[in-house]
Amino acid sequence: MAASVTSNSRLSMAMERTGQWVFSQEIPTDVVVEVGEAKFSLHKFMLVAKSNYIRKLIMESKEPELTRINLSEIPGGPEIFEKAAKFCYSVNFEITVHNVAALRCAAEYLQMNDKYCDNNLAGRTEDFLSQVAFASLSGAIVVFKSCEDLLPLAENLKIVQRCIDFISAKACNEANFPSRSPPNWWTEELSILDIKFFGNIINAMKQRGAKSLTLASALITYTERSLRDLVRDHSGNGTKTSDPSNPKLRIQQRELLNSIVSLLPSEKAAFPIHFLCCLLRSAIFLRASSSCKSELEKRISAILEHVTVDDLLVLSFTYDGERLFDLDSVRKIVSGFVEKEKTMAVFSVGDFRDTCSSSMHRVAKTVDAYLGEIATYGELSISKFNGIANLVPKGARKVDDDLYRAVDIYLKAHPDLDEIEREKVCSVMDPLKLSYEARVHASQNKRLPVQTVLHALYYDQLKLRSGVEESNNRTPDNAITTRNQLQADVSLIKENEALRTELLKMKMYISDMQVNKNNNNVQVQGTSSSTSATKVNGSSTKRTFFSSVSKKLGKLNPFKSGSKDTSNIEDAVDITKPRRRRFSIS
Repeated sequence: MAASVTSNSRLSMAMERTGQWVFSQEIPTDVVVEVGEAKFSLHKFMLVAKSNYIRKLIMESKEPELTRINLSEIPGGPEIFEKAAKFCYSVNFEITVHNVAALRCAAEYLQMNDKYCDNNLAGRTEDFLSQVAFASLSGAIVVFKSCEDLLPLAENLKIVQRCIDFISAKACNEANFPSRSPPNWWTEELSILDIKFFGNIINAMKQRGAKSLTLASALITYTERSLRDLVRDHSGNGTKTSDPSNPKLRIQQRELLNSIVSLLPSEKAAFPIHFLCCLLRSAIFLRASSSCKSELEKRISAILEHVTVDDLLVLSFTYDGERLFDLDSVRKIVSGFVEKEKTMAVFSVGDFRDTCSSSMHRVAKTVDAYLGEIATYGELSISKFNGIANLVPKGARKVDDDLYRAVDIYLKAHPDLDEIEREKVCSVMDPLKLSYEARVHASQNKRLPVQTVLHALYYDQLKLRSGVEESNNRTPDNAITTRNQLQADVSLIKENEALRTELLKMKMYISDMQVNKNNNNVQVQGTSSSTSATKVNGSSTKRTFFSSVSKKLGKLNPFKSGSKDTSNIEDAVDITKPRRRRFSIS
């Protein structure tokens, strides 16, 4: 509504001004020129003297007296035609960088060139472009901006290409040798352009060999200005979330973001990681194309060692911070970084599972802290929590204290989990890699499952029995040695249990023999041959049983592997060797 009112006022002012200098000629007008809704009463002979196009219209008209001409398609509309008409009447007007491109296109449309008349409008505008507009970067950018509404005529007249060549060359020079302060002032000038024209400048600068950091500076400034509602600053705090009830605005922003990402230079380290995280969150929010999101994820993954917890949180939450986004992008970013580290480890000495780079250690610590921040949200499922935690290799964590903190926060925020679910959450950490303070806390933590608490307590018991003093910062090699010792002790416990079972069976067997003793006294007398056979078979059976037990006792030595744990062997078991009796006939 405001635009229409402004347009009508401009039309009335243009017609009023035109009437003033036309009627001052004291000659009646003989033609009415219509440009859109505006009507200009003019003289044919004044227009024909400068415009070959109007002369042809009058000469080729079938009407004897042409009194009305429609020029609604003239570039620039009524305001530019008013200036062209003034030029025909030799009335002074001002040519500026804002209207010179439109006047040049209008001159071409009206055929007001030097071939038809010397010092015509086309020649005047060309002189202004060469001598004034292309004398400064700011002036050339304004001319280039005005060409957005003059296509394709401005392209045919090479105005667009001349602007691209001059601006790209001048911008590269300003980036290397700034002429004013601040040094990146030219990026603010470029940000007024449409994304298509801005892309033309960026591509031209690439062809001229501009540095990636120079291109990144221009792209960051342009993004912050064109998507200010989504990316106000590098903290990711937009001024206002886009209105979901305005789908046209959402579509425009989506197309704009896709175009910006397509212009990013090939060097992935050219942009700050927090800026890339802001772009990715905008892409998720605007539901940008999968190629756009994938490109941003790869760029973030390539420099993930510089990421902070706040950067990852930017990706994870909506603009109001009330709910979680889909964490799939975070998972892809961390996974991509781990794969890159594995590839680099192939060319270095050592196994990736045992030796990790300092970058991997930093990322692992950041991911654990990040899990602690998002663990408080109820919509975070166990699978998503464990999925992100398990992406980090075990060897990348020197200690699991930060991961234990995240697990504890998750269990506290989800009190309704049963024992099995709590065990799934705790499965991501290794109790043997906790510091002494963390194990003490874990042993008294009622939220942890019993199995995890027992692991922490058993490790301390091993340390106390072996008499080894533990330092607060234990190396991963010690953790591996302790884990192997624990496995050996568990195996010994199983063997002790088997021995205990055999001893109980032996005790029961002896008791049965004593009970059967009385029954043997009342047995029916048999033949001597059968009695002898009974003796032989009985003694053979006894020797076989006791020899097998003796062999097992030799194998199941409770003191092998240096362990002195005899708590599982019952000291009170009394094994009495049965006296050999003659089975005689009383």
